[in-house]
Amino acid sequence: MASMLFPTEASQDAVATALHLALAARTGHYDELRDAARGKALRQHWQSFFEHLGPAGFSDLDERADAVARQIRENGITYNIYADADGPTRLWSLDLLPFLIPDHEWQGLEAGLTQRATLLNRIVADIYGPQHLLTEGLVPSALVYGHPGYLRPLCGFTPPGDTYLHIVAFDLARAPDGKWWVVSQRTQAPSGMGYALENRLAISNLFNEAFHELRVQHLAASYRTMVDMLYRLSPLNLAPGTPPRIVLLTPGPYNETYFEQTFLARYLGLTLVEGGDLTVRDNQLFLKSLHGLERVHAVLRRLDDDFCDPLELRSDSTLGIPGLLQAMRAGNVLVANSLGTSFLESPAFNGFLPAIAQRLMGEDLTLPSLASWWCGEEAALKQVLPYLSTLVIKPTYPERKANAAFEPIIGAYASPEELEELRERIAADPDAFTLQAYLPLSQAPVWSGGHLLPRAAMVRMFAVADGRGSWSIVPGGLTRVGGRDQRVVSMQSGGSSVDTWVMTSGVVDMFSMLPEQLSPEDLSQKRRPVSSRSAENMFWLGRYTERADTGVRLGRLTLERFGSGAVDSGEMFVAVARLCERNGLIPSPAPMESPRAFEQGLLKYLADETATMGVRYNLRALASSAGQIRDRLSPDHWRLILAAGDDFTADLADGPDDDDRADYSALRAQEALQRLATRLSAITGAQADRMTRDDGWRLLTIGRQTERLSVMSRSLDCLFTDNAVLLESGFALLLDVFDSTITYRAYYQSRHEIPVLLNLLVLDEDNPRSLACIAAELRSELARFTKSDPSRPDPMLALLPPEGLGVTLSSLCERDADGRYGAVLALAAQLTRAASAISDEIGRRYFSHAIDFPRAVRA
Repeated sequence: MASMLFPTEASQDAVATALHLALAARTGHYDELRDAARGKALRQHWQSFFEHLGPAGFSDLDERADAVARQIRENGITYNIYADADGPTRLWSLDLLPFLIPDHEWQGLEAGLTQRATLLNRIVADIYGPQHLLTEGLVPSALVYGHPGYLRPLCGFTPPGDTYLHIVAFDLARAPDGKWWVVSQRTQAPSGMGYALENRLAISNLFNEAFHELRVQHLAASYRTMVDMLYRLSPLNLAPGTPPRIVLLTPGPYNETYFEQTFLARYLGLTLVEGGDLTVRDNQLFLKSLHGLERVHAVLRRLDDDFCDPLELRSDSTLGIPGLLQAMRAGNVLVANSLGTSFLESPAFNGFLPAIAQRLMGEDLTLPSLASWWCGEEAALKQVLPYLSTLVIKPTYPERKANAAFEPIIGAYASPEELEELRERIAADPDAFTLQAYLPLSQAPVWSGGHLLPRAAMVRMFAVADGRGSWSIVPGGLTRVGGRDQRVVSMQSGGSSVDTWVMTSGVVDMFSMLPEQLSPEDLSQKRRPVSSRSAENMFWLGRYTERADTGVRLGRLTLERFGSGAVDSGEMFVAVARLCERNGLIPSPAPMESPRAFEQGLLKYLADETATMGVRYNLRALASSAGQIRDRLSPDHWRLILAAGDDFTADLADGPDDDDRADYSALRAQEALQRLATRLSAITGAQADRMTRDDGWRLLTIGRQTERLSVMSRSLDCLFTDNAVLLESGFALLLDVFDSTITYRAYYQSRHEIPVLLNLLVLDEDNPRSLACIAAELRSELARFTKSDPSRPDPMLALLPPEGLGVTLSSLCERDADGRYGAVLALAAQLTRAASAISDEIGRRYFSHAIDFPRAVRA
């Protein structure tokens, strides 16, 4: 049956199968798959595609679609949607079949987009320069000055190379007659180039034969052009042989396209930064790195204009860099795209572009815009308002301007009452509205449920400046398709994406972004900078990983002992309660009326999603720190961290409700903690074995060892304070907390002797959990991190004993008149203070680069 449904033995069979499985496009829409002029036969490029599906033909398309979904999950490709009921982080949606653009069409698109990008850059140069367009009335002044994207502080500013726009995105759609139209342009901080590249990496490998036979152009050369342009236009006051430092400025992990930003930074070899990572000193921009301030020469930004500089733009912004505009005006930093370009994104501008093109370039636009009318022009409003039901109503200004925010409305699908309300709103504030011709989007095939289904499609294409006055049009782009019955396309409204294949009859550009062979000199200078923010999150990633691991182990040990009745004695109960309190497993004051009440309190706190300490809090903090440095984590590492919190929450979803379920709840909690321990072991392994040993990783290790030193010292104090360690159960608990039970039994069998215990847990440097081994590793990593000269050690190292722990076994075993192990308690307190002091000193020295202002002293 399968062979009859999916014949693959001959190319004609594949074509016939495609026609059989393809549903017709909607009437009045261009069909990307089938050609009505040829009796609805497959278009030639689609026929070639299906002929080269490979031996399995259509029969394995579902498996290939599953492979795409699996790759997206494994790579952690996300698109954040904050209004989503399922949570803000949504996996990227990518359909299997590509969108095909034949060579003869591409040549026209390439020429038209090059012309448009050149025109837009000239418009910005005029608006911030001589303003001929405004004085000659080719652009209404209100459309520019009334737009929040026009920045008066930049009047008269000329960027390096007279290039205001470095990347421009154009949204294009095809009319029912097959003609391409420009629907809109993105000039502020265009997104999509990273997703377009991810789509290509996922899809091209699944259709390897078709990809090569159709001669699909590669994308890498355009990305190389972008990097070369940033280098070329960066300020040139550099030391000989020193490359400019280029950073990618992100709004942060809560931005909807944060994954794309981290991917692009990694692919292009740029440093991913947030505004807080940068500072302006003496009109120059610097990166706050672990080793001090490092000059930044160019910024590829993904942060909207008005958030970029709180001194001159939005004063309530915490995302930007104070003084950035002044550094730009001083010519000390390149910002791409230049600030103040977003006014070009207004749909109202489309109506004025034909005349502007004639004025600035002496040319007609070869790639037309949809007819647009700005309602702020009375004549235009009178002309088109009677046809409101046939047009699309769009906001002239972005939502930042008062009364400007609303979703575009298709007049043909609005009720008479809605149209009347729109007329009233337009009459009350005509400047805020733009009317645009309605374009029925072409319909491209997607593979779903064993059929080729038509879906509305819009293509985003990218123009990249070369820094010499010309442009490179990326031979591909980000094609978005609508969901079922959707007439518009939107990723936020359930749309999807497809790879975009541009075919060529010429030479396929085989350039790769993989680096060429480096010289020894290159290698000696190659050092990845670590921003202070990344360093701080790496440090706390290590600490929260260790805290979570400790909390899981202690929670399991405590519940096991309560279940076996080993915590009935007074000293043991107090010691365990103190241990749990100090590690945040239960809030203070702990319920001490009975072991049963304490156990129930512990279980309830484990299941409490609002806990401000303990296992669940540490998992949230771990994910938060990791989310800030996703560009430094492998997809597997990131996925493990997310899964740890999600799975633990799911395991405890049916937490303890009443005392009748106490035994069941304790068992359930122990099982959940055991599974979480396995997850944390994998996370620890990823941190230990799969991360580059740079300063960031070293800080992560220092964070873990600092936390471990603190936790183990506190645990020693808890069990020795009231001599609960002298009890057999206390002795065994301390071994378990130090994760040293197996080692102890291997060396000493069942001997129950305090000197032997202290030697293993305190002084034995071969035991990775002993205080001496932790201190030694912490000393070693701190010396490497601070690049300390052995003859002149860093003062931070003086916070730890210079060698060993500065105590002997005999001194530790001495007991005072009250029978207490005073030296043990003193050592535990000393090491706890040392861990805290090291943490404070690292934060003071490496995580802040504040200016020391002179302070007035008054008598």
